[in-house]
Amino acid sequence: MGIPVPADVTTDELNQWMTRALEEARAAEAHRDVPVGAVVIRDGNVIAARHNERELSGDPTAHAEVLALRDAAAAIGNWHLEECILVVTLEPCVMCAGAIVNSRLGLLVFGATDPKAGASGSCFDLTDSKVLNHRVPRIAGVLNDESSQLLKAFFAARRN
Repeated sequence: MGIPVPADVTTDELNQWMTRALEEARAAEAHRDVPVGAVVIRDGNVIAARHNERELSGDPTAHAEVLALRDAAAAIGNWHLEECILVVTLEPCVMCAGAIVNSRLGLLVFGATDPKAGASGSCFDLTDSKVLNHRVPRIAGVLNDESSQLLKAFFAARRN
């Protein structure tokens, strides 16, 4: 990746924030949504926390990341999120990666990679594209096993 990751983010903080995102992901299961959770951090504090709500709302854009970015922008009164960190349990899709780039996010942190639809390094790399107007540093694989297991269990249950 071509842009640096901030040095002041600790492993303990990453794990704490991802644990909070996992709590959000579990909440999505209550309404049969894919268990993906996201939190937005600013100055070390959670300013937005959401989970997938596509099934609940009937809105195809109601991904955890998009909802959390909207809430964060409302919380700070600005769509520029340069001073924010998005922590999400699954690598963002193309739509969410586009929203991340357009929000000018300061850092993306995710748990599980998505080899079928990931747009932050797996299938595509929109968050570090040289052709777009903003590049977002990222940290991948934070609590990867927990994030992956939650998704695997959800889809196994749906198949049965």
